[in-house]
Amino acid sequence: MDSEGLAGIMMTLQENGCHNVEAVTPTSQVPQIMEALLTARRRGLHLPLVYNCGGYENPEVLRLVEEMVDIYLPDFKYGLVSDALLLSGAGDYTQHALASIREMVRQVGDTLKMEEGIAKRGLLIRHLVLPGHIQNSREVFNLIKEHISVSVPISIMSQYTPMPSVKDHPRLGRRITRNEYELVVNYALDMGFETIFTQEVDDHALAPDFAQKAPFNWA
Repeated sequence: MDSEGLAGIMMTLQENGCHNVEAVTPTSQVPQIMEALLTARRRGLHLPLVYNCGGYENPEVLRLVEEMVDIYLPDFKYGLVSDALLLSGAGDYTQHALASIREMVRQVGDTLKMEEGIAKRGLLIRHLVLPGHIQNSREVFNLIKEHISVSVPISIMSQYTPMPSVKDHPRLGRRITRNEYELVVNYALDMGFETIFTQEVDDHALAPDFAQKAPFNWA
């Protein structure tokens, strides 16, 4: 697809009542996406652009799209270098994520601006809790607090699902438990983060002793 065709899709999204245009893992296609966005905006596109990425970014690339991106939606996967190296072969993930998210904050601020419940501008950091890696999650929040801000909204995700290739892995071969998720959420609350989005833990994937526990909800 060329940039003209992508611009047409962006306009169709707006015509169909979508709340935003979201580019997922867009970095390798940034020039074409931005060309399409400029074309669509000249045609009347007013939806915010969401930059949905894994956090393993280059701040120099992000600086090139300043004023083009309205909402950054990065992951912060690893707080521990050892886990980043072990699970993704990227021992430098943490340093890149920190530098990139700081650049995102410089561009759009450390909050998420909403209008009638719809995000319009800002940042939301996502973190996926991994089974048996609670300390990794804690270190993610330590780093965000120390190097970025406790004002940034964070989304703590519970939906890790083991793929067949890791079904026999001693840690990654299962879903997270309700207790693991609760420990992570409580830690983030104790760290003083002002806005935390949470999810339910899938009871169907838990052992009976966890499934029988009373559900918990966070405001």
